[in-house]
Amino acid sequence: MEINQVLNELLVNLFKDINDIEEKAIQTEEFQGITTNDVHVIEAIGLGAAKNMSTVAKALHVTMGTLTISVNSLVKKGYVHRIRSEEDRRVVLVSLTERGRQAHEHHRIFHEQMIHEIVGGLSLQEKEILSSALHKLILFFRKKRT
Repeated sequence: MEINQVLNELLVNLFKDINDIEEKAIQTEEFQGITTNDVHVIEAIGLGAAKNMSTVAKALHVTMGTLTISVNSLVKKGYVHRIRSEEDRRVVLVSLTERGRQAHEHHRIFHEQMIHEIVGGLSLQEKEILSSALHKLILFFRKKRT
């Protein structure tokens, strides 16, 4: 098999495996019913001060309608608070509940463990090559997104 076919197969399998494993890793007894999409919204909201919905939608590259559906679900599940801005009642602000903060931390630990396992046996040179290759991959996808 030629190298381009091998790389294509590796990338396709990598993306599929990451999605599958991430979904299983976040589905614990404590966080039943949470999806990978939910966790990505939680990450975009972050641990800091409340953010307006449009800022979160832009960070996720989704429409306000799509984000509204996700936030409604996360509010019902107890992960997100939604309030109207005092300065401008048209603006909706979102922030994480304590449960949302716990889910954020749980997901952060998963990623930390994943990176530790991936780079644990690599030399500094191999880590730099991997980093460079992944950076190029990200640039490719960002160009396609716009």
